[in-house]
Amino acid sequence: MAKRRREQRTYKYSCTLTNEEFVLTTKVDNPDDLMSVNAYYEMNPEEDDRPDDVKKKLGIDKE
Repeated sequence: MAKRRREQRTYKYSCTLTNEEFVLTTKVDNPDDLMSVNAYYEMNPEEDDRPDDVKKKLGIDKE
């Protein structure tokens, strides 16, 4: 007997700062607390540990 594949629910959320939309497979308790990766690094530039080639692709100026 074949097993049935369960449907995976998706939830759509948007970043509160950049209005960028993204999809998650788990429900979030506080969707107002979600933010995109770019918004996080804009708020915390001292924690930006991405490699230089990624920063160059994104067009982030290195200071």
